[in-house]
Amino acid sequence: MEEFKIIAPSLLLAPYIKHYWFLKAEVSDDTQQRIISDGYISLVFHRGEQMNFASNNALQDKAFLSGQSVGYSDFIRTGKTDMICVTFRPHGARMFFQFPMNELFNRSIAIDVLGSPKLKELNDRLLYTHNTQICVAHIESFLLKYLPLSKEYNFRRMAAVVQSINQGETNIRSLAQICCLSYKQFSRIFAEYIGCNSKDFLRIIRFQRALYFMQTSPQITLTNLAIDCGFYDQPHFVREFKHFSGYSPSEYLSICSPYSDYFV
Repeated sequence: MEEFKIIAPSLLLAPYIKHYWFLKAEVSDDTQQRIISDGYISLVFHRGEQMNFASNNALQDKAFLSGQSVGYSDFIRTGKTDMICVTFRPHGARMFFQFPMNELFNRSIAIDVLGSPKLKELNDRLLYTHNTQICVAHIESFLLKYLPLSKEYNFRRMAAVVQSINQGETNIRSLAQICCLSYKQFSRIFAEYIGCNSKDFLRIIRFQRALYFMQTSPQITLTNLAIDCGFYDQPHFVREFKHFSGYSPSEYLSICSPYSDYFV
């Protein structure tokens, strides 16, 4: 049995947080799950059994901050799952952590390594709080303490850039002009806030757009899908899709239903 719940953030935190999700599941045997690039940075808390990386059987940390990634990872659930995840908007996490988000690119960092007593205290509270709404209240109390200390001007610049990317802009120099920065300044600030370089982020969002089109327009042909999502041609689309998911589009559709919540 699996229970999955998504909760929206408060109005004060909505510009920075997409949502919180809670997952509980009882697993009687090894269950493998594939995680693909979604464009977000996440703060994850395991209250049940951690997952193993299928590639090397290494155990996930009990609580960690996970960065942007280009590709996919396979995990194995071997016992009771009880997870809480704070999903930041693409440019939101930098407002709460005092280091550039690109340091997390293709990796995660345990909260013990981050050296934040308040974050460890939050983790302890969540471990022993079973009411979902109270868990959210604890998380938001932690996050709200950091907002008065944050500088908003670069956040607002990146918010405008992400909005433009979501609307289909792909020219990096045009994106730099949106926030009145030189190409070099833009590249540095973008990586600091978004967690990867602009080229990689554009690839992630293009892949998510393809998933979204496959989800909402199931009759679309692969050729039209490739054109509508900004790929050079159908072979380019297939190569990128396989890079991000591990499957060709046809293989993916035979295994599961396409899903993306990025544009929702």
